Amino acid sequence: MIAYIALEVRRTLRDTGFVVFGIGLPVVMYLLFSNIGLGGDERRETALSLMVGMAAYGALGAALSVGTQLAEDRSLGWLRQLRLTPLPPTHVVAGRALTGSVIVLPAIVAVLLAGRFVNHVALSGGQWAALVGLLWLGTTPFTLLGLGTGYWLNAQTTSVVNMVSSMGLAIVGGLWVPTDSFPDWLRALSTWTPTHRFAQLGWSVTEGHAPGLVTVLVLLGWLVLFGGYALRSYRVCGRTA
Repeated sequence: MIAYIALEVRRTLRDTGFVVFGIGLPVVMYLLFSNIGLGGDERRETALSLMVGMAAYGALGAALSVGTQLAEDRSLGWLRQLRLTPLPPTHVVAGRALTGSVIVLPAIVAVLLAGRFVNHVALSGGQWAALVGLLWLGTTPFTLLGLGTGYWLNAQTTSVVNMVSSMGLAIVGGLWVPTDSFPDWLRALSTWTPTHRFAQLGWSVTEGHAPGLVTVLVLLGWLVLFGGYALRSYRVCGRTA
């Protein structure tokens, strides 16, 4: 299991497209959006809030990309080879999910470093550590979502679905634009999205308090839902392979 996870991590981090779009793009977007026409206290507040939002967006894209790579592996026959090993379905799904949990770290850390050293965001050492840890743990539902799609659809369709999912969830979840500017109905909807609650993990740290119980429960609900989706997709894929 450990060897399998290490193999998948190495393969992902060698992918130039992942490094450019999964790690570099969120940093560029953060630095651009946080330095346009703002000054003083407004700029500092935006730099802090948007730092969390863009770190969450980068982590979201990195987590979903695991499903895209998985769909490509299916087309190459890699999954058929895995079924010849002693690894049970739950371990295969869990292994891919853990792979996603590892590769999201560079996306999160890159944006936070830009916030600290370029935009001079000031947080305590404990807050920085909590921010990384909570955002890291919070990506698991999205990794499972990406895996479910990767098992279910072909490589080209998975890539499109994951891209649309990443952008749609980021926008509706308030990762790019604060939900305060949303219409009432969209703001109410946003509070139940996994992306908004995911970012709320980080925003709570920057505000100096622990994540709320509702945030944790909503994320756990999405974790169960997406986990069931991934496992179901893997089993269907096994019957049709």
